[in-house]
Amino acid sequence: MLSAAAVVAAAVITMGNAAAVGATYPTETITWGACSDQTLANAGAQCGTLQVPLDHANPTGTKLTLALSRLAHKASSAYQGVMIAAPDPLAGAGYESSLLGQQLPGGDGYDWIGIARRGLAPSVPALSCDPGYNSFNRPNYAPTAPTNEVDWLNRVQGYATACGQANPDLLPHMKTTDVAADIDDVRAALGVVQTSLYAQSYGTYVGEVYATLHPLAVKRMVLDSAINPDRVWYNAANLDQNANLERNFHLFFDWLAGNDATYHLGTTRDAIQQVWTAQLAAVTAHPANGLIGPAELTDLLTLTPYYQAFWPTLGGMFANFVHTGDASALQFLYTQFYQRGTDNVYAALLAETCTDAPSPADWSTWRTNAQAAATQAPDIAWGNNWFNAPCRVWPAKAANPVPVLGLTSASVLLLQNELDGVAPPSGSMALRQRYSHSALLTVHGAITHGVTPTADTCVNSVLGNYLSSGTLPARKAGNASDAECAAPPAPVAG
Repeated sequence: MLSAAAVVAAAVITMGNAAAVGATYPTETITWGACSDQTLANAGAQCGTLQVPLDHANPTGTKLTLALSRLAHKASSAYQGVMIAAPDPLAGAGYESSLLGQQLPGGDGYDWIGIARRGLAPSVPALSCDPGYNSFNRPNYAPTAPTNEVDWLNRVQGYATACGQANPDLLPHMKTTDVAADIDDVRAALGVVQTSLYAQSYGTYVGEVYATLHPLAVKRMVLDSAINPDRVWYNAANLDQNANLERNFHLFFDWLAGNDATYHLGTTRDAIQQVWTAQLAAVTAHPANGLIGPAELTDLLTLTPYYQAFWPTLGGMFANFVHTGDASALQFLYTQFYQRGTDNVYAALLAETCTDAPSPADWSTWRTNAQAAATQAPDIAWGNNWFNAPCRVWPAKAANPVPVLGLTSASVLLLQNELDGVAPPSGSMALRQRYSHSALLTVHGAITHGVTPTADTCVNSVLGNYLSSGTLPARKAGNASDAECAAPPAPVAG
C-alpha cells in the first residue's frame, strides 16, 4: 500500500508529465550558431534560442525566448550524452554554465548545455523592476534608529509593486516548476530521451524539482551545495543561513588577525570585531565618500562568509579604508559585485523564490524572527531579512512547493562543504536519505559556498569517476558522508 507521501508524489509526477504524454504539439527546434557573448565564443561554444510557452498549461499561447549555449564533447573522450547545467537563480548563472564542461574532471564526454532561465537576460523578456534599487547610502539594515524599519518597509513595498507593474504577464510564471518545464523542452528539442543534470546552490532545487517531475528523463545528477527542499524558501534563503554565515564571518576575522603583518587590524578576533564595529558606527554617522553607509559596508564585508577566495581582496580593501579613509575601492567593488544600475538578477531571483512557496504574510512574524536571529547573527540577520522581504508583499501568488521525494532512478552525487553558510550540510543529508542511488562527499572544514570547480585532487577524483563512468563512492550505513576530503588551505594574504 502506498504511503500518503507517495500518492502525492505520484500525482505530482503525473501532472508534470501529463503534457508530454498527451501532447500533439510539434517540438520546437534549436538553431545553433556563433555566440555574441565573447566568453562563450572564445571557448568555442555555440549559441542558440528556443521558444517555450509563457504558461506551460497553455502550450499554444504566448511564447518566451530562452537563450542557450552549447559546448560539444571532445571527440577524444567516451561520449556520455547531454549534460544540462540547471540555472542557479541566486547567482544569475546559467547562460555561460556550458563552460563547466572544460573545468570539471570527466566533463569532456558530455555536450554541455547552458540556459539563461526565463526572465534573465539574454533570454527575452528579461525582468527588471527598479534598476536603482541597490543604490548607495541606503538605510541601516538593523533597526538602530526608529525610521530604519519604516524606510525599509517602504522600499520593499515599492520594489514589489514595481515588479508587478514591470511585467505582469511573466510574474505568475516564474516558479521553479516553470523552469523545470523549460528544461524538459530543451531536452526534447535536443532530441534526447535522457539528460544528465549539473546543479549548484539554488540551482540544486531546480534539479530536485526536475527529477521529481520527470524522473525517467534523468541519467545522472550532480547536486553541489544542495538546498533542502523541505525548507524553501523563507527558511532556506533566510533563517537557515544566518548563524552559519555569522560563524564564517568570524572565521574571516580570525584570518585577518592571523595575518596582522599584512593588514594591521589587530591580532585577535576581538580586536578585529572592535575595528569592524567602529567602522560601522563611523559610516552610519557619515557615509564614506557620501555613499558607503552601513548597508553598503555590510554587503561588501559579508561577502566573505560565502567565498574564501574573496578574503585577500576584501581584507586588503577594508584595511586600506580603515587606515586611509579612502572608500574609492569599496565604492567600485560595491558597484561591480551588486550590479548597481541593473536589478535583472535580483528581480528574477525573487520572482522564482517568492512564488515557489508561501512566505509569512504578517510583518510581525518577519520582525520577530529577525530579532531572534540577530541575537546570534547581528551582522547577517537583518540584511538577509530585507533581501528576502519583498516576498511578503509579492504581487504574484505563491504556489505550494513540490514534494521532492527522490523517486527518480538516476544516480546522484552530492557535494558538500562542511561549513557552507548558504547551504548547510543538513540539505545534502536530507537528499541522501531520499535518493537511494546517491552518495555524499563532504569536504571537512571548507567554508566556500560551492565545492566545484576546484583544484582539490580528492574532490576531483570522486567527481571524475562519477562523470566519466557513473561510479559513486560506496554507500555507508546510517546518516553519514560516503566519502570525505580534507579542507583546502586558507587563502594567502596579500
